Amino acid sequence: MPRHLSRVRERREALIDKTLAAVQERLTKEINYWDRRAAELRALEAGGRQPSQRLNAALAQQRADELAERLARRKEALALQRQISASAPVVVGGALVLPAGLVGGASAAGQPVDRAIVEAIAMQAVMEREIALGHSPRDVGKEKLGYDVESLDPTTGRLRFIEVKGRRADADTITVTRNEILTAINSAEQYILAIVLVAEGRAQSVHYVRRPFTQEPAFAVTSVNYDWRELVAPEHGAPASRRPPADESG
Repeated sequence: MPRHLSRVRERREALIDKTLAAVQERLTKEINYWDRRAAELRALEAGGRQPSQRLNAALAQQRADELAERLARRKEALALQRQISASAPVVVGGALVLPAGLVGGASAAGQPVDRAIVEAIAMQAVMEREIALGHSPRDVGKEKLGYDVESLDPTTGRLRFIEVKGRRADADTITVTRNEILTAINSAEQYILAIVLVAEGRAQSVHYVRRPFTQEPAFAVTSVNYDWRELVAPEHGAPASRRPPADESG
């Protein structure tokens, strides 16, 4: 919670500072204008000249005073927004954790774990990896964006688009859809292919692959199978740019 509070406070204060600067500049200009206009009208009135019936010195000064009050109220409201504190956590649900052997797709005799379980384990491993790196990950798999995790890097303010592929440790290939490949090419700087190998009900290793794809699939192709070893290991033919960063590969 302290880390999350710190990230929220940093983003909120940056926005408040920007808003305050803009409000201060705009309203100060208007206040100065109406103060100056009031002074000019008072000078005309003192000289015996009658200003426009629609605007006189008193009305101009009233507008300047109202703007000054408005600026003061806005500053007070922004000051209150800086007072950020963490609320007590509220439990909204629970999770029942069972041994893999009791789940329908697995058995205590060592049968392959169900695909949905493998994918869930892989997602959890990637989410934990992103949090450990100081990022703020969010599961967007159901939104069909071409990736599964949207992770904010608070240092740069940029989002990382992570497609998660969970596979049993003895699997040879991963399947990537056309949409995932096109998203990887179009968002090459932000896109990461995370390959998670699962064994004995846990994530055995996590590999981050950057720029995994360089060529669009043919028009009629809906998905492509890749040898995951070719993607994560340069010695198997993958270019050096695909090598996962030292702090991100499991």
